[in-house]
Amino acid sequence: MLQFKHSLLLLLLFHTAVKAETVANACHQISDKLSSVSYKECFSNQLTNSGHSSNQNLPLLIKEYPPLNRRKPQARILILGGIHGDEYSSVSVVFKWMNTLNKYHSGLFHWKVAPLINPDGLLRKHSRRTNGNGVDLNRNFSPGNNKSASLNYWKKRTRNDKRRYPGPSPLSEPESRWVQQLIEDFKPDAIVAVHAPFGILDFDGPHKAPKHLGPLHLKLLGTYPGSLGNYAGIQLGKPVITIELPYAGIMPTRQEVSKIWVDLVRWLKRNVKSSDAKKQLVKAESDITTKNNRID
Repeated sequence: MLQFKHSLLLLLLFHTAVKAETVANACHQISDKLSSVSYKECFSNQLTNSGHSSNQNLPLLIKEYPPLNRRKPQARILILGGIHGDEYSSVSVVFKWMNTLNKYHSGLFHWKVAPLINPDGLLRKHSRRTNGNGVDLNRNFSPGNNKSASLNYWKKRTRNDKRRYPGPSPLSEPESRWVQQLIEDFKPDAIVAVHAPFGILDFDGPHKAPKHLGPLHLKLLGTYPGSLGNYAGIQLGKPVITIELPYAGIMPTRQEVSKIWVDLVRWLKRNVKSSDAKKQLVKAESDITTKNNRID
C-alpha cells in the first residue's frame, strides 16, 4: 500500500512538472514574439494549461482569480485576448491587466482570463489573423439556427476573403470549441474580448453599453454570423464588451491601459450581477415586502 502511494505521488509530481514545462515553453514563445511581454512576466502570472490545445497542438492557457473567503463575488467575468493572431496588442494588454489583478484582486468579481486564444496565428514566423487551419476564430462560433449562415455571409459579403473564412462548419476548430466550453462551464455574467486596430468600443447583448472605456468610445459595429458577439451576446444574452485597441502592433500608453481597465471595472460593478446575486436580491426584496405587509 505504501509503495502504491509512493508511486502515485511520483506520478502526480511528474504530471505537475510536465504541465509547468508546457507553460514555460509557451511563455518562452510568447515572450520571443512580443517585445512587451517578458518571459518572467508571462511565467510569473502562473497560467495553467487548460488541457485543451490549438489546431497545431499548442497549449491553450488560462488564469483564474477565484472567489475569496471574505466576500461573495458580484459576478463572473471572462476575459479573452488574442482571438486574432496578428493583433499583438490584444495579447499584451491582457497580460498587463493580469499584473493588476495579481496585485489587487479583491474578490469583487470571479475572473477567468485567457490571454491568447489563437497561439497558432500569433506564434508562427509571420503572424496572421487566422488559426493554424486558416479559420477566423471570431467567425467560427454558432450562427444560430441557420448553420450555413456564416459561410453564406463569407461568400456573399466578404467575397471569400481568406482572412475571414469561418471554417467548414460552426465550431470546427478546437480553439472556438474550447471558448464555447469555457462559457458553458464557467457561466460568465459578462465577456470581455480584446481586439485591434479600430480604436473603438463595441458591445453586444443586454444592459446599456458603456459610452467609453478610457480613450475608446462606443461605436457599434454590428454582429456577424459566427462571431462571439453574435453567439454570446445575442443568442445567449450575455453582455459582450469588445475592446478594439487603436493599433495591432503598438501598445497603448501605460496610462491608457490603466484607464481602460479602471473604467471597465467601474462599468461592470454598476451593471453586471450574477444570476445568483439577482435571485438573492429578489428574495431580499420579497422578504422586506412580506415583513412590511405584516407590520401594516
